[in-house]
Amino acid sequence: MLRKQKIVLCLGSSCFARGNRSLVEVVRKYILRHNLEDSVEFKADHCFEQCSLGPNILINGRLYQQVTPENIEAYLDEGLKIP
Repeated sequence: MLRKQKIVLCLGSSCFARGNRSLVEVVRKYILRHNLEDSVEFKADHCFEQCSLGPNILINGRLYQQVTPENIEAYLDEGLKIP
């Protein structure tokens, strides 16, 4: 059985206040658009303890910081190895 890729979005108070709340839907739509529902686990977590550089997202264990609606898809492409 193949291991699922993992996306973990920080929803600690700092990242939440800086916009990660709105990124939940962006990530969900990305997963659907790329037909990744069966191969990607997407969840939110509390604090990654990198508040000053947030919003933060972990993609397959790699931390991406200062995530915005404008750059998140590039991070997802890179982290999930989407051409």
